[in-house]
Amino acid sequence: DIDIFDREAVFIDRVLDPIRRATPDLRVIMEHITTKDGVDYIGETEKNLAGTITTHHLVINRNQILVGGIKPHYYCLPVAKREADRLAIRQAAVSGDPRFFFGSDSAPHRLAAKEKAGGAAGIFNIPAALPCIVQVFEAKEALNRLEAFMSLNGARFYGLPPNSDTITLKKAGSSIPVAEYIPVGEDMVNVFQPREPLFWHVEDGLRSG
Repeated sequence: DIDIFDREAVFIDRVLDPIRRATPDLRVIMEHITTKDGVDYIGETEKNLAGTITTHHLVINRNQILVGGIKPHYYCLPVAKREADRLAIRQAAVSGDPRFFFGSDSAPHRLAAKEKAGGAAGIFNIPAALPCIVQVFEAKEALNRLEAFMSLNGARFYGLPPNSDTITLKKAGSSIPVAEYIPVGEDMVNVFQPREPLFWHVEDGLRSG
């Protein structure tokens, strides 16, 4: 009985907050937050609560799914919300607040599962994830906070040592195309297509620290 665009806020109010009040020492991660309500709820909590943020929720809002015809490859759950929500999530990601960190939520559904009535919810974002996120941080003049969001904050919340491997990122002088499809058997998987050109790429692969 809850509108799909209001479910995160209602879940916080009816389910999550009562659980947390009853068990204040319980460590909770809200995976893949999509609303300003989620951002604000985490921001008002001093300890034992964090939230992950996906690539696609940093980049798209519900208009990209619905305006000009339904775009099944932008349909995911939790569904993208209003532009005000996207901007709140974006600000949380670049803020340097250790309670927010990356969560891919990458779902490689085949075209046969996406492009049909009752199509599968999910976005395959991994090929474009890092370039998209780097450009979000660059636009906000927050590249110095990128490593913490991608690699450090999550490990700290889980009480794990950070990964010692490193990669090197480089900005190209011209845009770098992202393949639209990847073959999978006799079908294909659609790759998340950002709404703006991408310029960053991994120059060197993993190196042990």
